[in-house]
Amino acid sequence: MARIKPFRGVRPPRELVKEVAARPYDVLNSVEAKAEASEKSLLHITKPEIDFTPIADEHSEEVYTKAVDNYKKWKANGWLVQDPEEYYYIYAQTMDGRTQYGLVAGASVADYLEGNIKKHELTRRDKEEDRMIHVRRQSANIEPVFFAYPASREMDAIVEKIVAGPAEYDFTAEGDGFGHKFWKITDPATIARITEIFEGIPALYVADGHHRTAAAALVGQERAKANPNHTGDEEYNYFLAVIFPDDQLKIIDYNRVVKDLNGLTPEGLVEALRKDFVIEEKGASEYRPNKLHNFAMYLGGKWYSLTAKPGTYNDADPIGVLDVTVLSNLVLDKILGIKDLRSDKRIDFVGGIRGLGELARRVDSGEMAVAFALYPVSMKQLIDIADTGNIMPPKTTWFEPKLRSGLVIHEF
Repeated sequence: MARIKPFRGVRPPRELVKEVAARPYDVLNSVEAKAEASEKSLLHITKPEIDFTPIADEHSEEVYTKAVDNYKKWKANGWLVQDPEEYYYIYAQTMDGRTQYGLVAGASVADYLEGNIKKHELTRRDKEEDRMIHVRRQSANIEPVFFAYPASREMDAIVEKIVAGPAEYDFTAEGDGFGHKFWKITDPATIARITEIFEGIPALYVADGHHRTAAAALVGQERAKANPNHTGDEEYNYFLAVIFPDDQLKIIDYNRVVKDLNGLTPEGLVEALRKDFVIEEKGASEYRPNKLHNFAMYLGGKWYSLTAKPGTYNDADPIGVLDVTVLSNLVLDKILGIKDLRSDKRIDFVGGIRGLGELARRVDSGEMAVAFALYPVSMKQLIDIADTGNIMPPKTTWFEPKLRSGLVIHEF
């Protein structure tokens, strides 16, 4: 069962939402954030190092303190205001004509600790601790995490009814052009029914935000241990999540570029690939993989189609079926000598949102020697891996659009 609850959201007045809302902390570096942040932007709270000249160390004490001071200031100025009652919310995102509708709720710390919120990535303790400091100091989840749940027809019908009414927020973000809409669910009977529906849903899945999820859950656990009168009903037992039905989500490709050919000539690389792949030369026009186990390679100004030969992969294994695994085993490790995707400096990763042209650009510039584009992972593959307790290889999934931060905050 998935335990969720409504909460008293802290959020911008309607007329300020476009100014306050910001991209997530981890998709911008500090220089980009400083350039992008207007006076009321949430980036002053999520990336407060930008308020210093020169930009301060994001892990310094003065930066953590500045985050707290800025959050207090935003509330004092009325740029963020707390709702009077506990609500659920609906957050809709539109990209390329496709809209996905997420329920904004408090997700359960206990569910995460007990494995009912399932993950598919490893987390690093240093990154967890950085996020934990912010959550501890603020006593709030400033940014949401991105979850999926097995789609429910009843839940779909409730959402459809809510979004037929006027939206609390409705704006198009500058830069990416994605649409964002937001509704409050205030009817007590509807709120109660949503809670009941999720009690019948066996698990939630972390789609994006593994470090934020771990940090929020661990701080909740700390608060529980420090409270001698802990009951389990306190607000710190929940953290901010936007939960989407799995059939509305689309994972896009996450591609690889490599600095050198491990001593091979371009012709030598193509020849080495022939053992495990059927190769078709595609010329100068971009080639995009069209099915599982089909890859695109950009090398020497040309695109190639690489199709893994039967017997070189294991479709019965939740990890072995992944194209990131196939590419790592047959090409990156076997031919190019890249053993550890997490630490090897010869490889870099390019989110599919940047397009295939970005792969060609990085190779044509001489920065990289070869690029590989992959067919995207499916939600079914992600759920299979999470359900079997497996962990995906690094840089496997890329979700778009990213959640906008600042539409609502959860305090505890």
